[in-house]
Amino acid sequence: MNDQSQPIGVHALAPFTDPALTAKGETRAHVSLTRLDTLWFNTGTLCNIECASCYIESSPKNDRLVYLTEAEVASYLDEIERGGLGTREIGFTGGEPFMNPAMVAILENTLARGFEALVLTNAMQPLLRPMVKKSVEALIEKYGARLTFRVSLDHYSAQLHDEERGPGAFDKAMEGLAFLRSIGAQITIAGRTCWGEDEVTSRAGYAGLFADQSLPIDANDPLVVTLFPEMDENVDVPEITTDCWSILNVDPNDMMCATSRMVVKHKGADAPTVAACTLLPYDPQFDLGTTLADASKDVALNHRHCAKFCVLGGGSCTA
Repeated sequence: MNDQSQPIGVHALAPFTDPALTAKGETRAHVSLTRLDTLWFNTGTLCNIECASCYIESSPKNDRLVYLTEAEVASYLDEIERGGLGTREIGFTGGEPFMNPAMVAILENTLARGFEALVLTNAMQPLLRPMVKKSVEALIEKYGARLTFRVSLDHYSAQLHDEERGPGAFDKAMEGLAFLRSIGAQITIAGRTCWGEDEVTSRAGYAGLFADQSLPIDANDPLVVTLFPEMDENVDVPEITTDCWSILNVDPNDMMCATSRMVVKHKGADAPTVAACTLLPYDPQFDLGTTLADASKDVALNHRHCAKFCVLGGGSCTA
């Protein structure tokens, strides 16, 4: 692993600039796609709220990634089926996916084809509109546990959750969780680790909240309550070299980009493209082409998020 505190020399590269070499001239680690287990769709970066530290800068005004249409999503599902790719899970993120007017139709098409679907949502106003609630309930009645909602709950206390998402966000999220519970939806939780708490304390706090709210969620199951490592592009992190796999005892096949890709549509673009992962939708070096076949190439770990979130943090957006 490259120690960036050491002198890097007159002719050295700046960190995270060369896809082949680190700042010290060591061979940068890369990850090969072993299988496409999960295909993500960013349904658009517009969101009903603006969080204090959203990695993708979602807000009511940010439309850098525009809404995907039902037909655009279907074209990638068609490619999965034509290629026999064996993809298990289709994930949807944003922005807030239920801001996209085609979201329910997209989910119906996805589930009807036999895929599992995972929706990342803040469970607030867009989900709680009467017509959306009715449609979501119908999807649960028809497809059951093949549709999972991962609700963003940054902290188990209203104070800290609202500190990130704005006044009243916690109460509205509780309303959304109560609705999902009432229709028997499969619920998981996305929490954060930025509060200076150890994991045991965090999980105990979530467990208390779930008991108070009568939510059948196991706070001690890391697949059910995922506590995500923080991402900050301004924080120095070590670059990942090929030697890091053995030094850290980390398997490159456990990285997100070994088993997943994400479809995005940039504002003004004629068609969607495929990004290496959910964390890097704007960086052109991680734009891998317009088709899943194009996007099967290796991914160089040439970003701070690759190091901090995935390799060192052990984070993953998949279920």
